[in-house]
Amino acid sequence: MQQILSVPYSTSLEHTMLNTADFTATQQANLDVMLGLGAKAFEGVEQITALNLQAAKASLGEAAEASQAVLAAKDPQALLALQTSLMQGAAEKSAAYGKQVYAIATAGKADFEKFAAEQVAGLQSSFMAAVDAASKNAPEGTGSGVALFKSAIATANNAFDSLQKATRQATDAAEANFTAVSTSVTKAAKAKRG
Repeated sequence: MQQILSVPYSTSLEHTMLNTADFTATQQANLDVMLGLGAKAFEGVEQITALNLQAAKASLGEAAEASQAVLAAKDPQALLALQTSLMQGAAEKSAAYGKQVYAIATAGKADFEKFAAEQVAGLQSSFMAAVDAASKNAPEGTGSGVALFKSAIATANNAFDSLQKATRQATDAAEANFTAVSTSVTKAAKAKRG
């Protein structure tokens, strides 16, 4: 009698347990995902750092020129006109800097989302393959439970997709607003200058 009970148990155990190779592959895939996401984040930091260094270098040169122009001003009206032109130039440069930072952040976010979506899709297909494999080895009568589980997973995936679409729409709206504000600031500064 013990021999009859041990055969189905060991067969079931072999099919439902992850073997060491599967576990190692999963851990390696997770490590690859984390390293990939870290690399994407680091690229954005590098770009922001380069932009900040460029802006700092330009600011030093502009500050020296502005100091020379202030010292060369002959009367209060010339000083006032100089101050106005410097402020307008600073507004334009600030808007341009903001656009560049926003472009870097948006590109980094898009890369991150694309990378994450690819990883999620791979994990979802692996998970569904594991559910299918488990359902083949499941005892009779559990088919409706497996179908219910698959339906719940599909519903969760649809909700996740809807959330991603809503996030993309909100991001697009924010980007359009930022562009409109930057454009109006630049136009206003040019109009005052002209």
